[in-house]
Amino acid sequence: EVFWRNSMASGVIPQISAVMGPCAGGAVYSPALTDFIFMVENTSYMFVTGPNVVKTVTHEEVTSEELGGASAHNTKSGVSHFSSPNDAVCLNDIRELMKYVPQNCEEKVPMIESKEPDSAKAKALDDLVPLNPNKPYDIHDVIDGIMDKNSFYEVHKDYADNMVVGFARLGG
Repeated sequence: EVFWRNSMASGVIPQISAVMGPCAGGAVYSPALTDFIFMVENTSYMFVTGPNVVKTVTHEEVTSEELGGASAHNTKSGVSHFSSPNDAVCLNDIRELMKYVPQNCEEKVPMIESKEPDSAKAKALDDLVPLNPNKPYDIHDVIDGIMDKNSFYEVHKDYADNMVVGFARLGG
């Protein structure tokens, strides 16, 4: 029934999972169906089969953290979208995300007071992108120069160095 509810709610309401402890076996499928997964460093684990089964089947020793901890799912698999140092920060991070998404598919995104982009970063945009297309630049500087000041909320921050995903405000 839980999976059915996940499926029925998909695209209708934001589905957010907070994995704040062990999540193993069939219980891992529900978070995988949600829009965002938050995990707590060193205390949350997500895997279908744990380290003992891995050792029995492959003769390889692996810890719960290595197999399915917050670091593994935020940096390697990409299953988790956010990593928090403790439960309290995790809950605050969820509150922050909720400022960027509507409560359901019928509502608009919550608006807040608009803040001008960082003026120094906005001025630097003219020279930011190098003429040589083979030279790198930091896309965060582009975002900070265009979007409302301090409004960028990055998703999958630790997953791929060559990819930037997130929410930002433009005029509130």
